[in-house]
Amino acid sequence: MADDIKKVVILGSTGSIGVSALKVAKDLSERIEVVGIAAHRSADKLLSQLNETGARAACLSDQDVAESIRNKIPSGVDMLSGQDGLVELATLEEADIVLIAIVGVAGLKPALAALEAGKDLAVASKEILVMAGHAVMETARRTGSKVLPVDSEHNAIFQCLEGKDPDTVSRLILTASGGPFREYGKNDLENVSVDKALNHPTWDMGPKITVDSATLFNKGLEMIEARWLFDIEMDRVDVIVHPQSIIHSMVEFIDGSILAQMSVTDMCFPIQYALTWPERVPNSLPPVDFAGIGKLDFEKPRIDDFPALSLAREAGNAGGTLPAVMNAANEVAVAQFLKGKLSFTGIWEHVASVMRDHHVIEDPVIDQLIEADEWARNYAIA
Repeated sequence: MADDIKKVVILGSTGSIGVSALKVAKDLSERIEVVGIAAHRSADKLLSQLNETGARAACLSDQDVAESIRNKIPSGVDMLSGQDGLVELATLEEADIVLIAIVGVAGLKPALAALEAGKDLAVASKEILVMAGHAVMETARRTGSKVLPVDSEHNAIFQCLEGKDPDTVSRLILTASGGPFREYGKNDLENVSVDKALNHPTWDMGPKITVDSATLFNKGLEMIEARWLFDIEMDRVDVIVHPQSIIHSMVEFIDGSILAQMSVTDMCFPIQYALTWPERVPNSLPPVDFAGIGKLDFEKPRIDDFPALSLAREAGNAGGTLPAVMNAANEVAVAQFLKGKLSFTGIWEHVASVMRDHHVIEDPVIDQLIEADEWARNYAIA
């Protein structure tokens, strides 16, 4: 192996982002080595990935499941468990970059630990920057580590901004597919079924993020992420609906020029750029067929019918603990919807109610952010 090979730890290796990251690593095996992987409970899948990658360290955050498979772990592999195990994996001495693809608050402490250890961070978990964007970016600045976005939208903005003076930026424009209900009227939205909500027209994702795409909460969370990643006020972060999902996001500059990043809808593109940055390297992924696409459409988001964007702007402007509360309340509301206990439009109403009843802490420490997350989850369930 080459001396300049990039050594990667993947937290959340059995989820959709983690699986795509492993595909990228396999495709670019001469440039990327996976040295550690982690999952929550997917023991069999983790064992299979250990055999495929040759990773020398692994973790299951569910400690009981981790104990149950210790006798199946390949020789020479350091098997870790629990939150402490995730932190240890995120700070492996040989690792150059840690990809965080863990859903929820569980990825926050490993992310901060990786930055403190001088590792670069590839972020695929929205919660990290939504909850603690200030702490994450401040830690990265202090340690000299780089925070590299994996979300296709933020990765696109990252590419468009490279080498540009931040003072020349007028707007960040996040594109949204619009989800399966972009043409539904308000009355139609009240009767949306779970099956319809899970039928995304463009992306193949897990249930939670698919529902978030349908409600536009995913785009609201991305607005807050962008605010922290690129150190720009919420008022200069906009959203445009672009059903084809070919343009992944755009940057408008003060002279009126706009740069856009485009590729086919495959998460391997932004994952590869995050893992190989600052280099661009060839791969086996398909190019955009413009003639086959024919045209690109754009629509204004219907904020009155899809209020997630307004709630996110409110949370992002308020800052403090409110973004963490909004994110946690949305997770609970989506879970309730998937169980048939809440209507589709009830997701927005439930989140707005929890946000209204929260007493915002303006400059929280990490433990206060975690407490706000727990408060919101308990309050939303009650």
